[in-house]
Amino acid sequence: MSVIIGYVFLGLSLAAPIGPINAAQLDKGIRAGFWHAWLVGVGAMFADVLYMVMVYLGVVHFLDNFYMKTFLWLFGSFVLIYAGVASLLKARDVMIESRSVQDTLFKSFLSGFFMSLSNPLTILFWLGIYGSVLANAAASYGRNELLLYSGAIVSGILLWDLVMAGIASTFRRLLTGGMLVAISAVSGMSLIGFGCYFGLEAYKLIFAGS
Repeated sequence: MSVIIGYVFLGLSLAAPIGPINAAQLDKGIRAGFWHAWLVGVGAMFADVLYMVMVYLGVVHFLDNFYMKTFLWLFGSFVLIYAGVASLLKARDVMIESRSVQDTLFKSFLSGFFMSLSNPLTILFWLGIYGSVLANAAASYGRNELLLYSGAIVSGILLWDLVMAGIASTFRRLLTGGMLVAISAVSGMSLIGFGCYFGLEAYKLIFAGS
């Protein structure tokens, strides 16, 4: 049981660092509430699970080449900058949107899924982290235990998504209109910042050969 709890905490620690998904969850939560924010995280988690399966099957190395990495950096940059600019343009409409949400729950899920799927750091992250966990677990446990511990990691990620959705929806209820606008604007700028970083990495990969 202690081993399972350890892997749950590993999932929590993997999801907790501030990044594009957390910023998107915060923005979606103050605009549309708990369920929209949570489904952004769930969508991202599905992308994480997809990459975990690819690491398990050994096919993730297909993505570790110049053309795929360049495409993913550029596509990820576009997705993040687009989401960030949209957030900034709608920052003043937070209170209106909170009363009349137009986005569907499925759209929130898809935004999280594609945001995580197009993130090259997700690939490197799971290749390094889950790859090492997989190697260690495979040497000590059977397939059933490996699946159980992988599920514990996913449970930790899902638990963090619930925490982020709760925080975002709490902000939506408790903060003033001006503070909600400010948080939405900061979230948008954070997404743009991550997008610019992705674009810079693509530039370095193409022109600097690094």
